[in-house]
Amino acid sequence: MIKCIIVDDEPLALQLLNSYAEKIDDLEVLGTFSNPLDALKFVQANHVNVLFLDIQMPELTGVQLMKIIDKENIQVVFTTAYPEFAAEGFELEATDYLVKPISLGRFIKAVNKVLKKLQSTATNTFAETPPTHTASYLFVKSEYRHQKVDFGNILFLKGLGDYVAIHLEDGSKLLTLEKMKGFQASLPSDQFIRVHKSYIIAIEKINFIEKNRITIADEIIPIGATFQKDFWKKIE
Repeated sequence: MIKCIIVDDEPLALQLLNSYAEKIDDLEVLGTFSNPLDALKFVQANHVNVLFLDIQMPELTGVQLMKIIDKENIQVVFTTAYPEFAAEGFELEATDYLVKPISLGRFIKAVNKVLKKLQSTATNTFAETPPTHTASYLFVKSEYRHQKVDFGNILFLKGLGDYVAIHLEDGSKLLTLEKMKGFQASLPSDQFIRVHKSYIIAIEKINFIEKNRITIADEIIPIGATFQKDFWKKIE
């Protein structure tokens, strides 16, 4: 999941980009800000993958804000009505540069660049410290205890806002405050795959696939657009 914030002093621009972001499964908007100083405080206190950042703003320009933040861990996509600033943006290693008016297609292209860069970083990290899955279970914190869950008993995981529900083969489910991203890293990739921002499934528990929907038990699970390529590659 790509965690982003949108920073622009124009309310209509904030509204447009937020509406675009809501159409993309892999993108989660943590906040929208018309004041760049408020955005800076949020970035310093929270984990953010990417800023969609206007350049011309009062008090603090987008370029000035980018120079302050930790560029090694946060990507920046500039959004502006002034194409003449593009060269400076790319000199600062911005991931992309969107010129207003911004179309949905061009926004999606920028998100794909962000995702590709994140995947490249994750691949390099994986190569340096490859995880091993020697156990056949994990422990899940649910309510006031840590519950042992066998991999073979898991049907799928479903994100429910701040919670994740682990649906089990016996029909029960566990609710936990742990994050989907953490489960994605903990579960063995040869047995589980993320198919949507809200779903991780056990591959062997699939009953059937119809178009871009998976059925496991009585649950119909959508395959998110950004997950389709990896999913079909895995099962074909």
